[in-house]
Amino acid sequence: MSAASPGIEPAGTTAITGSGVPTTGKRVLLAKPRGYCAGVDRAVIAVEKALELYGAPVYVRKEIVHNRHVVETLRDRGVIFVDETSEVPEGALVVFSAHGVSPAVHAEAAARDLRTIDATCPLVTKVHKEVNRFANDDYDILLIGHEGHEEVEGTAGEAPDHVQLVDTAEDVGKVSVRDPSKVIWLSQTTLSVDETMERVDQLKGRFPGLADPPSDDICYATTNRQVAVKAMAAECDLVLVVGSQNSSNSKRLVEVALKAGARASHLIDFAREIDETWLEDVTTVGVTSGASVPDLLVMEVLTYLAERGWGDVDEVTTANEKIAFALPHELRKAERAKSCND
Repeated sequence: MSAASPGIEPAGTTAITGSGVPTTGKRVLLAKPRGYCAGVDRAVIAVEKALELYGAPVYVRKEIVHNRHVVETLRDRGVIFVDETSEVPEGALVVFSAHGVSPAVHAEAAARDLRTIDATCPLVTKVHKEVNRFANDDYDILLIGHEGHEEVEGTAGEAPDHVQLVDTAEDVGKVSVRDPSKVIWLSQTTLSVDETMERVDQLKGRFPGLADPPSDDICYATTNRQVAVKAMAAECDLVLVVGSQNSSNSKRLVEVALKAGARASHLIDFAREIDETWLEDVTTVGVTSGASVPDLLVMEVLTYLAERGWGDVDEVTTANEKIAFALPHELRKAERAKSCND
């Protein structure tokens, strides 16, 4: 996160192994990795850079990332979030969110003479390219994902005549393909790994020749956060997942925690949303956050817990992430032009 945004901070990397508070048997297990992934960091910085280069207002189609704190902070700085490109004044600047958009949205923006910055996560772009590749080879594409999610809408929109969405187990039975030897599955990047493979197994029961993607579609950050939760969940009486209700990867962390042995798990945006009754008869609390959550919000949860006796914090590390993505090319070009003019 850029230093220009005091309200939005990147996921911290400082290991927390103990607070010095006298132990009462109560403890917190803090998952690592957690919080911001490279795609989210890139998208939010893209909006900040647009504000810096062009000034407010900057329009963003949909939420830049699915997090209430991030969206509210950017809105306070002059960002206007819209649901559709048609709501952006002709000739204005619009940023496309990290979840990606369909070719139809790009075409509408061009027709309205909008200046665009495409902040689509590169890992989502990879899936878009896979859709195009297999559609060009005349495959039927079974897209595993959640109906109505912005990423799914953008991905399916790359080749709507070739893509069928598979969300639930019931959807598996509704799939119809032209040639069982030319069918492949792809997935939304933010799904539960286990749930996705369950759906794949169901599909392969119907279509034994179903081809796998050339590489994993579920993003590294989603997988890493789920692995970290699995590593600690069985020891936890309660797992608190910091994230917004419309964040697919955050909601999956709650499900993963429960399946991995946590007695209870809840999704919260802010520490103030914690219900004190959740802490009754609880010794070990697990804490993690979704891939669109600034670590500031996790630190507030740790403070809340410490004030109530859970001051002993141990970080459970299952991976160290060092991935970073370059800013969208539109911004890199604008920054080069600005430096030449300065």
